[in-house]
Amino acid sequence: MLFVLTAIDKDNGLELRKSVREAHLAFLKETGAARLGGPFLDGAGNMIGSMLIFEAEDMERAKAWSAKDPYVKAGLFQSTDIRPWKATVNVCEAKL
Repeated sequence: MLFVLTAIDKDNGLELRKSVREAHLAFLKETGAARLGGPFLDGAGNMIGSMLIFEAEDMERAKAWSAKDPYVKAGLFQSTDIRPWKATVNVCEAKL
């Protein structure tokens, strides 16, 4: 089952995000659950949040997986939301 996670960084979270980013990316690669994702940007191009589509068996496991993300463990986010998601349009491969 697919889920979409959206998260907004705490104010002035850019330095924390940068310091944990490599561990976050390694976590995504090692677990293999992520399908598509990336940061939200402000008007200056700075990272201010995240969007991630990932796979988990159910909501309980989705929340448990998310809780292990180094960004979450570091306390980067002021808010997060996880929702079940259904892919209906796929044009990403042609556009990325």
